[in-house]
Amino acid sequence: MTGEIATDRMVLKIGGAEREHFLHGLVTQDLKPEGEGLAYAALLSPQGKYLADFFLLNRGDHILLDVKAEAAQALAQRLMMYKLRADVTIEDSGLPVVRGLGEAPAGAWPDPRDAALGWRGYGIEGGAPEVDWDALRVSRVIPETGVELVPDGSFILEMGFDRLSGVDHRKGCYVGQEVTARMKHKTELRKGLVQVEIEGTAPVGTEVLAEDGRAAGTVYTQADGRALAYLRFDRAKGPMTAGEARLSWPGAKG
Repeated sequence: MTGEIATDRMVLKIGGAEREHFLHGLVTQDLKPEGEGLAYAALLSPQGKYLADFFLLNRGDHILLDVKAEAAQALAQRLMMYKLRADVTIEDSGLPVVRGLGEAPAGAWPDPRDAALGWRGYGIEGGAPEVDWDALRVSRVIPETGVELVPDGSFILEMGFDRLSGVDHRKGCYVGQEVTARMKHKTELRKGLVQVEIEGTAPVGTEVLAEDGRAAGTVYTQADGRALAYLRFDRAKGPMTAGEARLSWPGAKG
């Protein structure tokens, strides 16, 4: 299968002598050495809330940062705010993002979040869209920037970043680390993103109600009778509704 150009992505180029040290102190995952592939990471607020997620590729004399296009300007501004006097440059690389399934072509790397998500490459040949990425995301419980991942609202551990290789709890300090570490060492998360079964459809962002009428969460991307929903686990043990749609969570405990 030929890769497709992801028109909703933008690639920033991070240069300067202090680029690696700069990013290491900010983001949730370590940059991989040159030639070892993509890292998936997030930038958090000091309060530990999600601001942006992206892929990082070390190209030796610079780093490529692959981010949702609609989030790129705000991310670049935030990084510039942290830059201060550091020897770091941030610019638009002009490179297209190409992604696809099957065997990765030369110049492409496996998506580090989940093997089912295929590969990503930068500046390589690509064509028109062929894959239903939303359906694939729902099947693998993969949150998307600006949909399930809400800037200044989401917590990355509730969104599955441990499972998606998006956070390294052994790396040095980064912005928002203290809150993330406290959540990691709780006995159990009380809320989170899960896959639910859905009959009917509901607009993305519709409130989910438990059988007793109490708020139980929010429903997001839907495909093939399943959906991604952010749920309060203690209220999601029976039949639920989201607008006119009916939901159930097979993974409910108790």
